[in-house]
Amino acid sequence: MRSSKYLPKIGTFDGARFWKNAFAHQRGNLLRKVQVPDDQIKVLIEKAYADLPAPLRFEIETSGIKEQDLK
Repeated sequence: MRSSKYLPKIGTFDGARFWKNAFAHQRGNLLRKVQVPDDQIKVLIEKAYADLPAPLRFEIETSGIKEQDLK
């Protein structure tokens, strides 16, 4: 296995913790940052984080978004 200097580090965003503590407008801001259409945002903000589609959770966690950008 190669040393970590050869593998790029992927910064991850703790989406589950943010989702649990966020208000609806903050969840909406997060979903807009990952380019979810507005009509889907209205449905998704009411769901639990674990109930979001897996590709969307992956996009949120690897998008490079910082929590301070959403508050």
